[in-house]
Amino acid sequence: MHDTESDTFLYQTWPEKFSIMLKEIDVDSESKDIGTDAVENDDYYSRYFAQTPRMVTNKGCLDIKNSNIDVIQIIQKG
Repeated sequence: MHDTESDTFLYQTWPEKFSIMLKEIDVDSESKDIGTDAVENDDYYSRYFAQTPRMVTNKGCLDIKNSNIDVIQIIQKG
């Protein structure tokens, strides 16, 4: 490591990272633990179309406050 870099690292989940990014543009949000929201229990994509991926990884959810958007789910397809 270089002398200017810190020796400690702060571990953040994807919802925590996105919550910090949204706070920079004045959007109030709160990160949730993985698997705690009802939206995470359903299929992410329809299986009727050939272009939809089969493997999808759930990365977590964000609660958005003071907005028409209730929840943002972060997923990774591959």
